[in-house]
Amino acid sequence: MITRRQLICTAAGGALLKCLPAMSSEAPGTATLGQVRMMTITVPRLKEVEAAWTKYLGYQVIKRDRLSAGLAASWAAPGLAGKPFVVLGPESGEKTYIRFVEQKTPADVDLTDTYGWRTTEITVQNGDELYERLKDSPFKMRGPPGTIPTYPYLRPLGAEGPGGERLAFTWITEPRPDLAAAKSFVGRCFLAAQTSPDLQGSLDFYRTTFGNVPSPIRRLPAFALATITLDNGSKLEVDEHRGPGRPRPRVSGGLPPGLAIATFECSSFERHASKFIGQPVANPFEAASGARVATIAGPAGELIELLEV
Repeated sequence: MITRRQLICTAAGGALLKCLPAMSSEAPGTATLGQVRMMTITVPRLKEVEAAWTKYLGYQVIKRDRLSAGLAASWAAPGLAGKPFVVLGPESGEKTYIRFVEQKTPADVDLTDTYGWRTTEITVQNGDELYERLKDSPFKMRGPPGTIPTYPYLRPLGAEGPGGERLAFTWITEPRPDLAAAKSFVGRCFLAAQTSPDLQGSLDFYRTTFGNVPSPIRRLPAFALATITLDNGSKLEVDEHRGPGRPRPRVSGGLPPGLAIATFECSSFERHASKFIGQPVANPFEAASGARVATIAGPAGELIELLEV
């Protein structure tokens, strides 16, 4: 299968097309969707995922517990109340986490050609060394780190984790003001990627809902994509899905299989109350701050958890 990054490689010199302007509900120049703070991934067995991430990626256990009824309900996933989860974070101590939730996925579920969140992209300090480390590990790699002619400072390594999680480990080889540098050998998630059947519609949604302005659209031979710059070196990427497709299925009473939720800081939390799919709950990791989290659904069906700041 040709990966997203391979397609980008073949598209060197492709024309950039500017996004059409759209009316924004935010004040001009104001962006209220902030940095990526967490990615929530459903897996069938927590123990093997935790063991692989801590041994091979140097991630540390931040919290192990069972989901509260309130948090599960805020995702419109009441069947997950009481289910075990583990939160892992990079060795650097940066407060961007990966939350794995144990959820059984029916054997006949096929995620091919589905919309929504797809890939968790993580910064690394040396992709070549990570590739060697992961050769004899539960992580399945899609080949050695590649190069992107149009972005010579990026060397991505595509992989699949032991729970089926889709990953990209990206070595940013020179400092960039809009991209997070890895502060440990394997750093934090800096980019959440999704697939949408309507690229322009999705970009307009993020612009009109949060005031975040997308990049120009890059049109490739097989699809198109654009990125949305967030705070603190984070980005959101929207890839266009061409051809037949369908919404990501949800397990009854649960979450979409795989990468289910992306959590972002949000400075316009109350403004989105009418879109919440469940009641807000206290931020489970910074309860003393008084901040809350709540979830809305994006135009491709992606679940967006907002962290009040």
